[in-house]
Amino acid sequence: MKGQTVIVTGGASGLGKAVCQGVAAEGATAVVLDLNAETAGAVVDEIAAAGGSAFAVIGDITTRDSAAALFAEAAGKAGRIHGLVNCAGVYPRKPILEITDADWDFSFSVNVKGLYHVSVAAIEHMKAAGGGRIVNVASIDAFKAHPKNMHYAAMKAAVVSLTKSLGIAFCADGILINGVGPAAIATEKAKAAGFLPELIAQAPIGRVAEPADIADVILFLLSEKNRYMVGETVAVSGGYFIP
Repeated sequence: MKGQTVIVTGGASGLGKAVCQGVAAEGATAVVLDLNAETAGAVVDEIAAAGGSAFAVIGDITTRDSAAALFAEAAGKAGRIHGLVNCAGVYPRKPILEITDADWDFSFSVNVKGLYHVSVAAIEHMKAAGGGRIVNVASIDAFKAHPKNMHYAAMKAAVVSLTKSLGIAFCADGILINGVGPAAIATEKAKAAGFLPELIAQAPIGRVAEPADIADVILFLLSEKNRYMVGETVAVSGGYFIP
């Protein structure tokens, strides 16, 4: 991936941070797109200290105009964007009968609309540039019943559907759009939330994923080694989910 540039939304922490680090380790420039300037800057500094290339773009992707402006800022600095990883997301957990309209709207604005807005900007850019790769982060919750966070699962099912439609619509333009559906990931936020031990006990492989376990699959989908996958969402669950 030397000489390429990849935007990672939600790149300042968790899986997004691991993807940024992986992209940079492969020789590409990682664009850390996030709301949090301090943590995004820290990721850029860590990548630079390891000998990689990265820069931060700070802002909100939940409106079309702001997402387009952020993408344009990144493209203006880089010249060409070769890949996009839609990793930004929120993980609400609430009993079904307690979910409010505000909960639905917030989850949808980040997990679906934000992804769509950045993807549209990327697709327009990549069509003009002759191609590219987009990877959407869904969840295994998209494929199974999940009463503890039903609205999150519904949003990730929407991501799977968007990935199919966008993939088919633009593969002839040389843009390969796919997704990953991880099971639980041992991010700092997940550790702090306290639900990982329960999921570890259920995992056939005996552990939940480390961020790098999922990032490596994303790196394949971003790379030129992925030549024939279109509209797929790959479940990466350690055996926790087998359709």
